[in-house]
Amino acid sequence: MRLAFLGTPDFSVACLAELVAAGHEIACVYSQPPAPRGRGQDLKPSPVHAFAESLGLPVRTPVSMKTPEEIAAFQALDLDAAVVVAFGQILVKAVLEAPRLGCFNLHASLLPRWRGAAPIQRAIMAGDAVTGVQVMRMSEGLDEGPVLMGEQVRIDALETAGSLHDKLAAVGSRMLPVALAAIERGAAREVPQAEEGVTYAKKIKSAEARIDWTRPAAEVDRHIRGLSPFPGAWFEAPSDKGPVRVKALLSRVEDADGSSGAVLDDALLIACGEGAVRLLKAQREGKGVQEAEVFLRGFPLAAGTVLA
Repeated sequence: MRLAFLGTPDFSVACLAELVAAGHEIACVYSQPPAPRGRGQDLKPSPVHAFAESLGLPVRTPVSMKTPEEIAAFQALDLDAAVVVAFGQILVKAVLEAPRLGCFNLHASLLPRWRGAAPIQRAIMAGDAVTGVQVMRMSEGLDEGPVLMGEQVRIDALETAGSLHDKLAAVGSRMLPVALAAIERGAAREVPQAEEGVTYAKKIKSAEARIDWTRPAAEVDRHIRGLSPFPGAWFEAPSDKGPVRVKALLSRVEDADGSSGAVLDDALLIACGEGAVRLLKAQREGKGVQEAEVFLRGFPLAAGTVLA
């Protein structure tokens, strides 16, 4: 089919690759505009933008898909369908109705749970046992359209947003060509979403990344894993030169008690409001991600230290 692909982050790259491999004609790739990245804050293209250019595909990076010019350009593509995977913009009715067969979204949750921007992180932070990937027909509402195909994925005890991201991207990228083939044959069955069980996965804000050690250990653990690797849940540790910010990137719950934020042994067991978490991976300012044992060699946190 003649397709447009709309996506921005790493999650979307494998999906675009599978559509190209399946022989679809990609008339245009849409992605968010280049943004400041890295220490130098130089403008760099999104992962999808860079990948599409490496394949020689035409790319558009509009600030908004709502302008008359962008709507007209999209309509002029004469598409069979459009595929949206974590694009990052709301599509207006004129865009949704432009392709012959419609616009279809790959969403990383089991709808109607976790509609919105951060379904992977929110599923872990909420303690969900399973999540999944679904292909849905897009409507004007936020992730409200009928579902055509889906697959469940288990969330493991040491799952992070990063590891779950990779699992869901692999499942979703395999699913998309199958779903599109069914759509092209007219064999796709569209199931309306349930009206009950709707939740929204709000965008992760930097202000919620700081760890609150007064919360129960289970919540702290999910907070750490849900924000790993980005933006990274963090705390401050004392040092001779003043407080040092440390990101906690992997943890597990353990049965121990103490004052909230207190280090309980010499191997990063931290007391919470109820129970304790053991940090398994951490990263201090200006350093790379390290296993706990390696981290402690360069930055010891002895029993009795209090973290903020």
